[in-house]
Amino acid sequence: MFAGGNSSTRVYYHHRQLLKKDFRWASRERMARSTGKDAQALIHSLLSAYAATPTNLKIIDLYVLFAVCTALIQVVYMAIVGSFPFNSFLSGVLSCVGTAVLAVCLRIQVNKENKEFKDLPPERAFADFVLCNLVLHLVIMNFLG
Repeated sequence: MFAGGNSSTRVYYHHRQLLKKDFRWASRERMARSTGKDAQALIHSLLSAYAATPTNLKIIDLYVLFAVCTALIQVVYMAIVGSFPFNSFLSGVLSCVGTAVLAVCLRIQVNKENKEFKDLPPERAFADFVLCNLVLHLVIMNFLG
């Protein structure tokens, strides 16, 4: 342990070590509680800010979420079953990811708070989205062979 000292100093030293461990444990608990409270506050502020989002943007967000979930389901299916027609797997995943990216671009263009696309009418943005989706899916169908 340490050189010299009688039994009372050893007991004091041992007691000091125990107090240090208790203090470290208590500070970790406090940090964990404060981190949990911070996370809850962050989630609450995000949900309250998202509640003010217009309905058309929420619908686009659901579409993006659907496309990403479909891509994840395809990846999980490929991991479980196998990827015999690999072109089909790639086509499906790239179709979902490409559609999600195009939907995010649509969301950016339709958002009224975005100053860059202020002069762009929403109908034009939707027409761009449909045309780009058509081109994307023609490329995907060509890739399938």
